[in-house]
Amino acid sequence: MKKNFVFGLMALWAGSLFAADSTPKDDVTNATKKLADQTNYSWTATVVVPEDSPFHPGLTDGKTEKDGFTHVKLSFGDNTTEFVLKAGKAAVTNPDGEWQSLSELDTSDGPGRFLGGMVRNFKSPATQAGDLAAAAKELKKDGDVYSSDLTEEGAKALLTFGRGGDATVSNAKGSVKFWLKDGVLTKYEFKVQGTVSFNGNDRDVNRDTTVEIKDIGATKVEVPDAAKKKLS
Repeated sequence: MKKNFVFGLMALWAGSLFAADSTPKDDVTNATKKLADQTNYSWTATVVVPEDSPFHPGLTDGKTEKDGFTHVKLSFGDNTTEFVLKAGKAAVTNPDGEWQSLSELDTSDGPGRFLGGMVRNFKSPATQAGDLAAAAKELKKDGDVYSSDLTEEGAKALLTFGRGGDATVSNAKGSVKFWLKDGVLTKYEFKVQGTVSFNGNDRDVNRDTTVEIKDIGATKVEVPDAAKKKLS
């Protein structure tokens, strides 16, 4: 009995040491992993840009289930686009609301190729938040909020939407904040700004994105049959 008691005290002592060694980045990284491990969750994303910006994104609504479907609705003005993902395959609605495969979208007229690239580069909130935590210079904790400036490379990646060699970025900078509850990520925000050069044209970008996580474990992802048939 005494040995068991001593071993128990040692385990508690060791656990307290590990907890003391936990850094703010560890807290956030673990919180993103816990979110990714959830059975399902929903989210909303809001993007704020300057009034004189040529593009004003609307609200994005998303639902995802672990090892299952992800369904996203995003809006630009009066236009709404939906896409569905599962196991590396995707289906997207065209301007008429009809579901298309990615291959069909790539050969369509208009902004189809850009939309296809956006869908291919999509990251779930858990994944994106994990990348943001990795790109944070030095996370600091204030209550339930963790904040940091972003590295220059991290800001560049967000400004180009992962387009890589298609665009160049100068004067890139940004910041990030995370909100945690009971060790799970519930909200995050990132701000980026810089000059993006694409096809010889320079454009100043200043964007503030807020993602709120909700309905963890209580989300049901409903996918239209027409979308399932187009997954490719």
